[in-house]
Amino acid sequence: MTYRANSIAARDIASVIHPQTNLQQHRTAGPEMTQRGEGVCIYDDDGREYIDATSGLWCASLGFSTKRLAKVAYDQMCELSYYHLYRHRSHEPAIELAERLLAIAPVPMSKVLFQCSGSEANDVAIKLVWYYHNAIGKPEKRKIISRHMGYHGSTVASASLSGKPDMHADFNLPLDGFLHTDWPHFYRHSEPGESEIEYSSRLAQRLESLIISEGPETIAAFFAEPVMGAAGGVVPPDGYFEKIQSVLRKYDILFVVDEVVCGYGRTGRMWGSETYNIQPDILTTAKALSAAALPISAVMVNDKIYQAMLDESDKLGSFAHGFTYAGHPVSAAVAVETLKIYEEINVVKLAQENGEILSQALMPAKDHPLVGDVSQVGLLAGIELVCDKATRKLFGPEVGIGARVVAASQRHGLIHRGMGDRVAFAPPFIINEAEIQSIGKRFIQALDDVWAEIRSH
Repeated sequence: MTYRANSIAARDIASVIHPQTNLQQHRTAGPEMTQRGEGVCIYDDDGREYIDATSGLWCASLGFSTKRLAKVAYDQMCELSYYHLYRHRSHEPAIELAERLLAIAPVPMSKVLFQCSGSEANDVAIKLVWYYHNAIGKPEKRKIISRHMGYHGSTVASASLSGKPDMHADFNLPLDGFLHTDWPHFYRHSEPGESEIEYSSRLAQRLESLIISEGPETIAAFFAEPVMGAAGGVVPPDGYFEKIQSVLRKYDILFVVDEVVCGYGRTGRMWGSETYNIQPDILTTAKALSAAALPISAVMVNDKIYQAMLDESDKLGSFAHGFTYAGHPVSAAVAVETLKIYEEINVVKLAQENGEILSQALMPAKDHPLVGDVSQVGLLAGIELVCDKATRKLFGPEVGIGARVVAASQRHGLIHRGMGDRVAFAPPFIINEAEIQSIGKRFIQALDDVWAEIRSH
């Protein structure tokens, strides 16, 4: 992708702030201009093609520039381009979408509340947790536990919920009452000779110790992603969620499951909750809900939560929450069509089949000198990069190993995510076998390039 000093790129530097970007470096490097997308590929302003192996930001599940979704959006804009859901107002797209979500929920859910992003969905889930406990007469239950390196969004509350130090630094976060427990990274944090079940038991015990030390009567909820996407595609060890849920039930703590990345087949089942036998009280979803065509998210609540909301809103005179664009008719119509497409293509089976092909394509990476671990479930894979395979020693941060591999991959026409010492893959569901094989080949080429650079120095 070419940086042109007197072009759109220069205008970008003059006018745009880029999230998750070193702003000072951006003034020198300039933006990488994405011109168009087709299928699983994007094209830069020089016309160069890249396979996007993480679906943009885990969300372009049907690829880029899906004409069928564009037509639905156009038709809905011509019929009803906007209306809200405030004060008894409704419209057909929101109702149909809610019905479809409840029909495919991993456990019985009662109602759906719409927002515009995954961050907003998790922010709202936090509010609902507090609302619920006030409604049932337990206002002291306010503290919320999530996990180190978990990612749940960028609002003030959802960033506090997230366990990523870089998202807290100098934003005066996390807010009080947000606690963090161990993230279940077996390869990196298990003890010598410890089995996955033993490791899961130890993490559950540590969670219980945290609950006891804080006071169980003060703990409102536990938030978790089935697979930790932004931590680098970290797959939970055997028995992890079974043991964690046992602790939560023991102390009457709500379980909020963040399915923003894992929903709609990504893990080889419709929901990550089904893959790992999780029983959420509240479930949040976004990203692939509209295949990234338009912003929309949803929070599903079980009947216990909803009944408390009914009583509390009646007591107070209103459920005083909402977003102007929540349940936007165009976004909702596109999401409905997306769910129809998932049903037509049997997205769960497709993710399973393509996941098996991806596993084979990435298999050669396991023997590479830079690779310590490859973990995968469904069409989602995470790879840990190491300095020494035998000792699992990491490179120092000054090496920037993940960023170097990402840059090398891009030179070979491959885009994937890099998170510190890990890289992740989550390509669109519609990817074909040849494209998956190309991901594997290009990634190995990138690893070889970086390995040669490191050895030369």
